[in-house]
Amino acid sequence: MKSSATATINLPLHGGHAPAYLVRRMIKLSYAISKVIVDEYGGHDFLRRLSDPLWFQAFGCVLGFDWHSSGVTTVVTGVLKQSLKEDVHAISVAGGKGKKAVDAKNDIPKLAERHYNLSSKKIDSLVHASRLGAKVDNAAVQDGYSLYHHVVLFDEHGNWTIVQQGMNRDKKLARRYHWISDGVTSFVQEPHAGIISTHKAPNTLNMTSNDSAENQKICMELARDNVNNLKSSVRKVTEAISAPIVKKNTLDNWIPTDNSDSNYQVSEDLGRQNYIERYEMPRRLDWNVFRKIYDIQPQNYEQLISVPGVGPAAVRALSLIGEIIFGTKASWQDPVKYNFAHGGKDGVPYPITRKTYDKSIGYLSSAIEGAEIERGQRIQALKKLAEYSAIMFNQDR
Repeated sequence: MKSSATATINLPLHGGHAPAYLVRRMIKLSYAISKVIVDEYGGHDFLRRLSDPLWFQAFGCVLGFDWHSSGVTTVVTGVLKQSLKEDVHAISVAGGKGKKAVDAKNDIPKLAERHYNLSSKKIDSLVHASRLGAKVDNAAVQDGYSLYHHVVLFDEHGNWTIVQQGMNRDKKLARRYHWISDGVTSFVQEPHAGIISTHKAPNTLNMTSNDSAENQKICMELARDNVNNLKSSVRKVTEAISAPIVKKNTLDNWIPTDNSDSNYQVSEDLGRQNYIERYEMPRRLDWNVFRKIYDIQPQNYEQLISVPGVGPAAVRALSLIGEIIFGTKASWQDPVKYNFAHGGKDGVPYPITRKTYDKSIGYLSSAIEGAEIERGQRIQALKKLAEYSAIMFNQDR
């Protein structure tokens, strides 16, 4: 069932800081609401809620933050880092914005050992999730947004959720990525719980798509082969892509002439130009990284991108060689799941189920009602939630 919503969620980049008085109120309110949810449903359920981009947005609105800006991500997770108490909620928060994002790998072992006495295996699993989640959204999903915020929330049993955000400086927009441990069977195969953004980005290389499975396999073969052979393949692809448009070459083999790609329903020449832009080989490759890969001989694609130094350039180069020379196509479809700035009422690209969203709103309302807060704060929180719900589901008239 398609929603009749006309709402838009934009995530414009906003600088500055939330005022101190607001942050204090948000900490107090988030502590109380989170406690009700954890007491009633458990910490794992709270993590699941935070992995839902729409529920996260509603939660930020209830806490009193400007619901549509990029700051809701950094402020809400920053507030949770201060309000969640291990002895009350049994949930810890690692990482943060900017330089604090890379601290997650050090924060996780300290918090896990100090508060939960988790096994070394579970701690290693948490660190692995943090590292792979960031690597995937920076390198395996090339959508034009660079990560600058990364937070891992985990409970006493080792369950986790990741909330991270990337920015596109040219467009002055942000995009938020959500992950949840019980939804990830592979970090490189449709791993996201949700991605929220203003629009779908064209020319997005998505190596986590199921449609990229065969391309992943050829990338593995290429990376495990002799580095000199890989250099030769890079040269061939670069020559094919840089050839004049009027010259026939192997690039013509993959440019569709039947307008089968809905993103490129244009003339053949213009379509060819778009595809050349899509198939742009990185200008610089670190061959020491490829030598390292060859020495390690990774056994699967997840291990491949886990190799230190493997970034967007290496991922893209291997994928392009696989597609252009060997014909194993990768996905070029943006994996964003929630987008309301362009036709949300038509369910594009991901329809909202009104019944499901109403259930989430009711869930959050019950938590507010049960929170140990002053009556005025409760009324204000419920009012903000009602306003948010009305914006999301404003009916066309």
